[in-house]
Amino acid sequence: MRPDTPAHAAAATENAETAGNVEHAAEAARLERTAGLYPEDAEALLVQAAAHLELSGDRPAAATLYDRLLASPDTLENASLVRALKAANLWEFDHEAEARAIIEGIRVTAPRDAAPWVIIAESLEAHDELEAAHKTFTEAVDLLLTDVPEPPYATHPLLYGRHRVRRMLGADHDDWDTLADALHSAPVSLDELHDPKRVWSLGSENPAELKAEITRLNAELGAYREALSRPFPVAVLHWPAAELSELLTAYPDLTTEYPTHETHLATIEASLRELSASGTPNLGIVTGTVPSYEAFAASESTSPSDPTLLPQYATTLAARGRAVAWPPQRGAGCWCGSSAAYGECHGR
Repeated sequence: MRPDTPAHAAAATENAETAGNVEHAAEAARLERTAGLYPEDAEALLVQAAAHLELSGDRPAAATLYDRLLASPDTLENASLVRALKAANLWEFDHEAEARAIIEGIRVTAPRDAAPWVIIAESLEAHDELEAAHKTFTEAVDLLLTDVPEPPYATHPLLYGRHRVRRMLGADHDDWDTLADALHSAPVSLDELHDPKRVWSLGSENPAELKAEITRLNAELGAYREALSRPFPVAVLHWPAAELSELLTAYPDLTTEYPTHETHLATIEASLRELSASGTPNLGIVTGTVPSYEAFAASESTSPSDPTLLPQYATTLAARGRAVAWPPQRGAGCWCGSSAAYGECHGR
């Protein structure tokens, strides 16, 4: 029998899927072990592990991980995100009522982070709840983007998702749709990408129509690849006052890097604004601790006094999910840890 016959093709596909599932399960197990070694990073690592379990098809195991995280919600940095992921996962294996209840709870609490809104709105959309998805997207953009001069990168999926749902509902463009069009940089416009009639062109026998559809699909795939392949945030290292004092006492050679704490904070804000002005996306801040920094230096067989180690340490913290997006959302507290809102502190 030829290897490209249906029976062999089906067997090859099944084997590939099985191998992929095993790889995802193994990666989930590795991430769980890593979370045990780095409890301060457990939230980000276990969320990644749950995602791999979902990809492997073991959604109940993913739900167990989400429940494990939510057992202590006060210790989570983004409990709303974990709840949103849990809701989307539950809906995929016939726990619709519980998923809907969680989604409604997230809408009521109105988190200031874009990610939970994107997840619950897209979950509603995926289950043909277009009106509810549109309402959720709109609530999110009204909350997070009203009076914001430049929409943060993390909020772009809200605008694109809302645009997509409105096209499917046949709604006319409004100001938020215009903003989405302005932010979209792919060669194919959002109106084309989100055209509900596109599905019919896939059954066309007209070569020109099929070629146009292939062009649109390539553009859409490129946008997804760009989103998935984004590097870790360009992260700037922040030392709280007590940690910086301890660092400089132990390693006085670093005083040239950090003359005073006030100068350190001002330099962070100035550096991030300069990067933003140059068009660098996905900016973030990571907060260092002396024990963590010393452990990192030991792993690199380098003295903590070496200033060239500092940016490597920042990159490593970002890779472990420790980066906080900059600038903070409207009304959020300042990244420096003061009790003031960002707009009244370093965001002035």
